[in-house]
Amino acid sequence: MTTAGTASKLVITTRSLGPLSINPLHRAVYLTGPTASGKTAVGVELARRLNAEVISLDSMALYRGMSIGTAKPSLDERQGVPHHLIDVLDPWESASVAWYRDQATAAAASILARGRLPLFVGGTPLYLKACLRGLFAGPAADPQMRQTLEAEETSALHQRLARIDPPTAARLHGNDRRRVIRALEVHAVTGRPLSALQTEHDQPAAGVHVVALQRPRPLLYQQINVRVIQMFANGFIEEVRALREGLRPLSDVAAQGVGYREVIDLLDGRATHAETVERIQTRTRQFAKRQETWFRGLVEVKPWPVGERESAVEIAGRLEEWLASAK
Repeated sequence: MTTAGTASKLVITTRSLGPLSINPLHRAVYLTGPTASGKTAVGVELARRLNAEVISLDSMALYRGMSIGTAKPSLDERQGVPHHLIDVLDPWESASVAWYRDQATAAAASILARGRLPLFVGGTPLYLKACLRGLFAGPAADPQMRQTLEAEETSALHQRLARIDPPTAARLHGNDRRRVIRALEVHAVTGRPLSALQTEHDQPAAGVHVVALQRPRPLLYQQINVRVIQMFANGFIEEVRALREGLRPLSDVAAQGVGYREVIDLLDGRATHAETVERIQTRTRQFAKRQETWFRGLVEVKPWPVGERESAVEIAGRLEEWLASAK
């Protein structure tokens, strides 16, 4: 699916990505960046140039019925490029990082077997890191200990984690109950903080091409604010209402998606429309800032500054040239 005039320049091939024995996730190209940085459009254009198929690197795009609030690419926006790991779970299900990595590995291997390139596009930092560096499995779950922890308030659990493992507490959102409990469990079983164990396990992936789109922060924030307003114009409230009226309640993981909790507060009368829009804009900007911090912390990630008026086609063209020269 290369575009006219690009086939002669194309150097990236499945063969040049290394032998089949190499981890399929390390034979892929990764396009990441903060929310609203333009990854979707650039990813589609780049996929067309590289004879690639896109694997979504977005934790919320996994869920059916959550399209507007997650800025999930529409069928039109995908422009005929195959996309994987979008709309594969119901919103009452929960996806772990380990589950995602397994699914991504299978998708990448399948794409490579077809002689095409796996192109990961998305901005979920934990998923990116898991694909690049693997996962620290940790000790087996302790049912009795977990039951005891489950009985406590989320805020109290996060405060306790902050005392015994500040790096992990800083990384995890205060409402990420499942991961907070797991971190406390690991500490109780091993006597060591999860952050220390993960650091020992954590080794950068060599030779994998990972680029993060980087827009000037004022422009990025402006794009975020506009996107949130457009989400409401596109029917975001109706989307959340339909999810609440679904067969089962939203899972804790799905409900953590930026904007969904805020719209639930709006529907329950705990906030006005204007307050909700502002809160989602603020939370999204904060999320984008955390994403950028994550990407800076991964040595595999190459920052890719883009111009204010640079189109997706132009950005993809520069990326194609860089990938060809990098090989």
